[in-house]
Amino acid sequence: MKGIITEIERFSLRDGPGIRTTVFLKGCNMACKWCHNPETLQIKPQLMVYPEKCLGCGACVRVCPSGARTIKDGALHYSRAICTGCGACANDCFTGALILSGREMTVEEVMEEILQDRAYYKNSGGGVTLSGGELTTQPEFARALLETVKAEGISTALETNMHAPWHVYESLLPLVDLVMFDIKIFDCEAHRKWTGVSNERVLENARKLAKTGKDFLVRTPVIPGVNDSQEEIGNIAEFAGSLGGAQYYELLLFNPLGESKYQALQTDNHFEGASPSPVKTADRLKQIAEERSGMPVRVG
Repeated sequence: MKGIITEIERFSLRDGPGIRTTVFLKGCNMACKWCHNPETLQIKPQLMVYPEKCLGCGACVRVCPSGARTIKDGALHYSRAICTGCGACANDCFTGALILSGREMTVEEVMEEILQDRAYYKNSGGGVTLSGGELTTQPEFARALLETVKAEGISTALETNMHAPWHVYESLLPLVDLVMFDIKIFDCEAHRKWTGVSNERVLENARKLAKTGKDFLVRTPVIPGVNDSQEEIGNIAEFAGSLGGAQYYELLLFNPLGESKYQALQTDNHFEGASPSPVKTADRLKQIAEERSGMPVRVG
């Protein structure tokens, strides 16, 4: 079985306890306007273009089978509309001006990378985390990979937006030790405006997950002008606390590092130039979240 993988990040310290390998599956069932990994939103491979690194050698033009890379009036041009995402140009680009985001990998190929760090997982209490994009857009591959990881005795975790149908989570949970999920916005209409979907399924799935007894924690990306008010964070925190059993609630400050990715994908960035919340604001939101949730709150 094959899946579309954006990245495999080894020695991760942010995606669960201990030292972990995080496997980023491509594709997402939301369209958050602040996403700092826009290359993960579509499930198909996509070419990322960094013209400042281009030397104009023309190697990409010679190998492109679809004619998406051309030279006109001495300048290189790229047509994303006819690009098939085959990656031939990126393979021949030695400067890094062209990078293919997303590649097909088998479970066995992913496991080759995962197993290299088995000793680190054991010694640190770490393991493997499936993330995205949104891992539930490739449920069959996710399940097959989790089955193989668990068969090796390695701890597993999920990072998810909780927007998949519940039966998808039911099929994965027996293979998972920890679920880390987002509640991005509590107001339903605002959630639809900024993510493209309602949050009704998210909240209902969160309630169902809490009843399973599975270890979980709740996260909220704090986005300037979207959900960084005391009312909004307070409402989310109160809901998180009402679930019972969460390890903690985490506020994830806005990450502006995705700007270059939007440029490389030649797509609009709604939050271009935005900055993370000031320390004073983050501290106040943390205080409000602690008061409303009644549980430990972290800021990351």
